[in-house]
Amino acid sequence: MLEATDITASYGSTPVLHGLSTRFAAGRVTALVGPNGCGKSTLLKAIMGFLPIARGEIRLEDRPIRQFGRQSLARKIAYLPQECHCPDYMTLGELVELAGYARYSLVGGPSERDRRLFHEALGIVGLADKAGAQVNALSGGQRQRAWIAMVLAQETDVILMDEPVNHLDMKYQYAILGLVRELSMRHGKTVIVVLHDLNLTSAFADDVVMLRDGRVVAAGPVAQTLTAANVERVFDLEADIFGRDGRIVCLPRMQPTQPIPA
Repeated sequence: MLEATDITASYGSTPVLHGLSTRFAAGRVTALVGPNGCGKSTLLKAIMGFLPIARGEIRLEDRPIRQFGRQSLARKIAYLPQECHCPDYMTLGELVELAGYARYSLVGGPSERDRRLFHEALGIVGLADKAGAQVNALSGGQRQRAWIAMVLAQETDVILMDEPVNHLDMKYQYAILGLVRELSMRHGKTVIVVLHDLNLTSAFADDVVMLRDGRVVAAGPVAQTLTAANVERVFDLEADIFGRDGRIVCLPRMQPTQPIPA
């Protein structure tokens, strides 16, 4: 459904992606993992057209993604970046309503179905009683859930999420990723999510793409791809990978403590 072929992209003169190729299967959750600066967020920005591609091509539904207009693409792909900001006056309800801009004109406004969708999205993230609250007055975790509600309310077939649970406590990490999993399994959503925790990856993702230095080191189903050898190749980290109650567990090996140089 979504495919990147031989992608090369840079920030100014600094190359980040180097001939990267990978495919994302429809109706599955794919986790992008790798060390900081390896190109995970850059790949999402390239898919959205926020970063020029020097070489290669990204295709959605067998069509070059550059051929989609901005509003047309917003009907296909919802994107949650790492950092989100909104004006101080904006309420949570107003924020979530922005998700529907691709489905209606600014003059016509949202339909009753849209409003039901907005309310359901707030309920899913546990903020149904906060619709009238100013977004910037919410706690950090609540704000993150607010932005996730906006993405859910956009109601697209493809969802891109860049580190969506980093600022959430454990309860909401599992709740949000459980929701992401349910969207894929029950509603056929294609989800691409940047994660740092390999155990969250093994618990909620179908597939994993492991990146290092702007290249794909390994990609495929989690059970076959998240191996001790690949973890060491990507993270320079020795780890034990084993099964427990039907899940894969990644347990890094403790390294001897070295004194910090003066």
